[in-house]
Amino acid sequence: MNDEFLFYALCLIALVVVGLVVKKVASCLIKTVVLLLVAAAVAAAYFLYIQ
Repeated sequence: MNDEFLFYALCLIALVVVGLVVKKVASCLIKTVVLLLVAAAVAAAYFLYIQ
């Protein structure tokens, strides 16, 4: 399997899991902030991994 695809799939799984956990625990505003931070971290990791 392609390493880039595997990395992308794992990031998507992590994003979904974090989203579900935060949805169960936090309020709407905190949930939005956490999801934005996670999305930024995943995007940064993806671009750093590619380069």
